[in-house]
Amino acid sequence: MTTLFKSRLCQAAAAMTFAVAFSALSSTASFAFSAEAQQMCTGDAFRLCSAEIPNIPKITACMIKHRSNLSSGCRAVMDRDLAAQRKVAAE
Repeated sequence: MTTLFKSRLCQAAAAMTFAVAFSALSSTASFAFSAEAQQMCTGDAFRLCSAEIPNIPKITACMIKHRSNLSSGCRAVMDRDLAAQRKVAAE
């Protein structure tokens, strides 16, 4: 295998791992994020929290910890989703 192919294969495997982790995240009540958050935050999660994949609670904690380093789109949808979760939890 060429180095480029191996690199692309590793990237694809990492993307699939993250997609699975984030889809599980979406179905977990305490860590539920929207499909929009998954789409907007995948790059940020790889950039900031790749060491935490596939541990869903650790990915979430890492993303919250690095909130100031998130892209504006990711930060906006995460803030919205977290606020919605807190509202539901308070009810």
